[in-house]
Order: sequence, then C-alpha cells, then structure tokens
Amino acid sequence: MQDAVLAMLAKEPSHGYQLRARLRRTLGPLGESMNAGQVYVTLARLERAGLVVCERVNGLPDRPDRKVYALTPAGQQRVAAWLAEVSWPKPDLAEFHLKLAAAAAGRLADPVELVAAQRRELLRRLRDVQRAVLAEPDGSTAGLLLQGVVLRLQADLRWLEACERAWSKIDDEI
Repeated sequence: MQDAVLAMLAKEPSHGYQLRARLRRTLGPLGESMNAGQVYVTLARLERAGLVVCERVNGLPDRPDRKVYALTPAGQQRVAAWLAEVSWPKPDLAEFHLKLAAAAAGRLADPVELVAAQRRELLRRLRDVQRAVLAEPDGSTAGLLLQGVVLRLQADLRWLEACERAWSKIDDEI
C-alpha cells in the first residue's frame, strides 16, 4: 500500500481523500473493502519516514483546511525502486495492478515493460522449479509441492499475458 500511495503522489501532490478515491477506483470491487483510515495512516507513516512532505492548504468556506502530500527526493527514489522490483512469487496481484496503474497514470514507466520484466522473472523461476521437479524421485512429497509451485507459476504467467494484452490496448488508445 505504501508504494502504491507514493507512486500516485509521483503524478501530482494530493490530499488523502483524493488518494483514497483513486485507489478505490483503480482496484474496482477489491477497493470497496478499503478502510477509510488506511490511506491516512499510510500517509502519516510515509511522512515520518521522510518519503513525503505535508503542506496545509486553505479549505473552502464550508470545508476545513486540507493536508496536501508531495514526494520528497527519497520518496521519488523509492517509487523508482518499486517500479523496477520484480518481486514474485510475492503474489499480491492487487499491488502489482496498482503498480501498473500508477506507472501509467504518472507516466513513470511503461506498464507493458513492467509486465515483461515480471514475466522474465517468472520464467526463470519456472525453469528452476521444473529442474528441481525432475531431480526428485517419483512419488516424493517434495516433488508434489514442487508440482504445485509449477502450476502456480504457470497460472501467474497466464495472468501476466492477460495484463500485457490489456495494457497494450490501453497504450494503443493513448
């Protein structure tokens, strides 16, 4: 969640309500269960960590002042590192989806290239696991576990193919 919030701030400084609305919109039905205070707690942690700065701006006559958050140079570095990270099988599909959406919205990276980097990493891991499966004796419980890992990686690769198709269409429309 922290990295997704930082990446959304890379596009433009925002207040918590705007960030929460963008996260919910990006996550669709999965965002419905997002705790209202989660974004604000995340912003406070990011501020304490020196990754964002907060500035109070005057509200409208019928609204209170708001805190607008912006990235610090350290926050910008963390966003760049997050976008470059190929962290699989940490299978948080929602986080990866947010990474693609934030990268596209802020023009921070090409989502199709991010998908390709993830695919390369998964293919490397799949080759390693398939070799390990072949090294196991028939009927071993470790072999069964490894087969499960192979199936999981294959499913993740199919999902990445779907991501690539979808983001390629979006890129063509832009």
